Amino acid sequence: MATPSERAEAGKTARKRVPRSSHGRWIPSSQRPDALTVLERESVDRIPEFVPIRYGRMAVSPFAFLRGAAAVMAADLAAQRHTGLTVQLCGDAHLLNFGVFASPERTLLFDVNDFDETLPGPFEWDVKRLAASVAVAALQNGTSKPKAHRAAQVAAESYRHAMRRLAGLGELDVWYERIAADDLVPLVRGADRTRMERRIARARRRNSLQALDKLTAKDDSGRRHIIEDPPLLERVTDLDRVTLGKIFSDYRSSLSEERRLLLDRFHFVDAARKVVGVGSVGTRCFILLLEGRDDGDPLFLQIKEAGASVLEQYLAPSAFTHHGRRVVCGQRLTQAASDIFLGWMTGPEQRHFYWRQLRDMKGSAEVETMSPSLLREYARLCGRALARAHARSGDRIAIAAYLGTSDVFDRAIADFALRYAGQNADDYTTLSAAIASGVVTAAPGV
Repeated sequence: MATPSERAEAGKTARKRVPRSSHGRWIPSSQRPDALTVLERESVDRIPEFVPIRYGRMAVSPFAFLRGAAAVMAADLAAQRHTGLTVQLCGDAHLLNFGVFASPERTLLFDVNDFDETLPGPFEWDVKRLAASVAVAALQNGTSKPKAHRAAQVAAESYRHAMRRLAGLGELDVWYERIAADDLVPLVRGADRTRMERRIARARRRNSLQALDKLTAKDDSGRRHIIEDPPLLERVTDLDRVTLGKIFSDYRSSLSEERRLLLDRFHFVDAARKVVGVGSVGTRCFILLLEGRDDGDPLFLQIKEAGASVLEQYLAPSAFTHHGRRVVCGQRLTQAASDIFLGWMTGPEQRHFYWRQLRDMKGSAEVETMSPSLLREYARLCGRALARAHARSGDRIAIAAYLGTSDVFDRAIADFALRYAGQNADDYTTLSAAIASGVVTAAPGV
């Protein structure tokens, strides 16, 4: 096993391959794939009638476009030289893929919270996507370019400081590191603090009981069912008991023994197909209503299709042939604490799925309404959380040595973020023009 000094030297050696200042470059090559072509390629295996909804949601704003264009940015990042300092990437580390959720001990934590694209890869890919999302959000909110640059730099600076701190800790200390939601409130002041307190309080109320009131009703016989909201939420009426039994059996086998016992204390009530997110629209997603002790003891589970990560064509293939397992294992490795019902299974047509609770005190930020100061502090928090996540799977000592004590890396990442925000704006304009001309069909407002 390499010593800490040898690991640090490996990080410094990586600077020769990829100087820290070089991260600031962004000039699209003449071979850059057309953004719409990349998005259309992704749509091939999606539910056709939902693809216009995806485009409609992406066309709302440049930030919404960025959210749905993970595959576009993956291709752009892959065209650049990388450090070779590998971590378990989130793969889509934009601002809204961070948030609060409940740990198994019912503590509200702040962490990365989306792993559809997770895969081992160079740490800076996540940092660049985070910083780019900060710059896009800041500019969209009317912030000046210098202030948007500063906000992106704060995200990279926070990542660097956190990684250097974690590099000095022992293995167990790093593994047990976490960010409690209640620790966030003192970071902001005035009206921003009030808003954050309200968001945290709202997240605590987002649980299965709240979902029961919002998503279900009882029929004349007293049987509870999911309320339909076509096309976003439609009950599954052809789910026979044989299919349901196999689905549950396969999913159950991916859980640990004590969690299988807990799951067995619930029984199936109803299921519905659900449209979720921006980038995920068109993938197959379902929610299941289960009942425990009585009808006041619900459990909502979400079953989401897992396809190949957008990063896989540019990096080493996943160690897992099952994409649901890839997502679950990446999440368990990266998060400080994960959903107790996180699991996977193979569905009809050999499609891969992963399972989790639909609502477990989950909450995310509203970056579109953030003041410049709050956005900057939120970027700082996300940078810290991302470093914590990367430190669990990557060589934190080598990464910290690569980053160093100066702000060279931070400024370069901010330069890239501002330049890539311009690229994202151009791609967004291209999509908007394609929709206006009828080349792309979009369903706005759905």
